[in-house]
Amino acid sequence: MSRPPHPEAHAAQPSAISRRGLLGATTAVAAGVGLGASGLRAASASAAPGTAPFVHAPRVPGWTDGFHFGAATSGFQAEGFSPDSNWRRYTDRAARTGRVDPVRNSVDFRHRYRSDLHLAAGMGLNTFRFGIEWARVEPQRGRFSAAALAYYDDLVAGIRSLGMSPMITLVHYVYPGWVADQGGFLGPRTLGDFERYARMITARYAEQCSMWISINEPLVFYGHEKEIGALTDADMPRFLDRVAQAHRIAHAAAHDANPQARVAVNEAFLPAVTPVTDALFMNRVLDTLDFVGIDYYYGAALNNLTTIAAAGGDFAAVRPQPDDIYQACHHYAQAFPGTPLYIVENGMPLSDGTPRADGYTRADFLRDSLFWLQRARGDGLPIVGYNHWSITDNYEWGSYTPRFGLYRVDVLRDPGLTRHPTSGVDAYRELTAGAGPAANYRPVMAPAVGSFARIPQSWTMPSRVDGPRAQL
Repeated sequence: MSRPPHPEAHAAQPSAISRRGLLGATTAVAAGVGLGASGLRAASASAAPGTAPFVHAPRVPGWTDGFHFGAATSGFQAEGFSPDSNWRRYTDRAARTGRVDPVRNSVDFRHRYRSDLHLAAGMGLNTFRFGIEWARVEPQRGRFSAAALAYYDDLVAGIRSLGMSPMITLVHYVYPGWVADQGGFLGPRTLGDFERYARMITARYAEQCSMWISINEPLVFYGHEKEIGALTDADMPRFLDRVAQAHRIAHAAAHDANPQARVAVNEAFLPAVTPVTDALFMNRVLDTLDFVGIDYYYGAALNNLTTIAAAGGDFAAVRPQPDDIYQACHHYAQAFPGTPLYIVENGMPLSDGTPRADGYTRADFLRDSLFWLQRARGDGLPIVGYNHWSITDNYEWGSYTPRFGLYRVDVLRDPGLTRHPTSGVDAYRELTAGAGPAANYRPVMAPAVGSFARIPQSWTMPSRVDGPRAQL
C-alpha cells in the first residue's frame, strides 16, 4: 500500500490530505452522532440452510480474460537497495532523528522476486501488481539504466512464465532525486520528463502488460509530499492539476503503444467523504479511466468508530469492516456508470505481526472481503479483479510495525528476511480455486450497523448477507 502516511510507532503531525487526515474527516462525521464503537461479530461462518445458488456474473465488455485474483507490492516499500529519490532522502533524514524506521533494504524483493513470484503463483493467483521505480530506471535525467531495465524485464517475464498477468504502477509516491531537485511534480520540466519515462516503459512492455496504474492514490500522494516537506497547503490545487496531466500522459502513452491497454488511477475509498475526494481528483480524469481502481481498507459506522485510532496512527486498532467493500463498489458503479471496477488494493494490518485481540484473522478477512465482492457481482456490478495488499510485509511509509503481508517478514529482527506464511495463504489458495467463498459461506464479521460508506444509501439499503451472489 500505500498504508499509513505516518508511522504507527512514531509521533508525527498529520498531513492536510493523507490517509490519516482523510480518516480524521470521516471520523469527525461519524463522531457527530455521539455513539460508541462497539463491534459486532457474526455468530458463525458455517453453512446456512436454504442457501440460494449463485447467479450469473455480469459480462464486462473488453474483459474476457476472467476474474483477476492478484497480490500487490511497490518498489520503494519492498525492493530495497533504494536509489536516490524523494522518499530515500526523506527517510534518511527522518531516521536519524527517530521519526521513522530506517528503510534498510526492506524485504529485498529486488533480489528475491523470483521466489516471491512463486509464492504468489502457489496461491493460484493470476495477476501480480508491482511498481517500476522511476528513480531506479532513470537515475540521471535522460539516462536510463540498462541494469535496472534488465531487472524489470526479468520480473515481467517471471510473472508471465508463472501464468500471471502483470499490473504495473508508474509512480507510487516516489520519483528520482533529480526530479525533486527541479521542484517535484510542480517543476516546469517534470511533466515532459514523466512523458519520456512513461512512453519508454509502456512501449517496452506493451506486448507483455495490458493493465497500468498511472499514479498511485493522487490525494494520498499529495499528503505524503506535504509530509516530507515538498509541498504546502497552497500547492494542493496545482499539484493535483499536474498529477491529472501526468495521468493523461500515461494513458495516451499506453494506448499509443497498445490500443488494448487498460489504464487507471487508484484512489482510496474513504467513507462519508468519497464524493468530496471524487470531486478533488477522479472526476478530473474520468474520460481517461479504462477502469476504476479502488483501494478499500477502512469503514466507519454507528457501531464502528474505531477509525479514530487510524486518525491517530494506530491502524491495527481499527476494527475491520469488510462489508463496506460492497458499499464502495456500489458508490463507484453509480459515480462512474459503465466503467469496470477493480479492487487494486485491499488488506488488513496487524501490529508487528501480533494476532488481533478479537481473533479475527487474515484468512477471515480474505474470505469475508471476497464474499462481499460476490454480493456486489450478484447485484450486477462490473467488478473485474481483486489485489490483496500485500504479498509480503514491507516498509509502510515510515514504519515496519504495520504488517499487511500474506507472508510475514520481520525486517528489523530477522537478517535472513524469511517469508513465513500467514493464515491468508491457504485461505487465498482455497478462494482462487473456488472463485470466492462457497455458496454456504457466511461472513465471520457481521455487517456494520449504520454504515457511513455512502449516506443515505448505506442506511436505506444496508449490506445484506442474504442477497444474490455471483462467483468471481
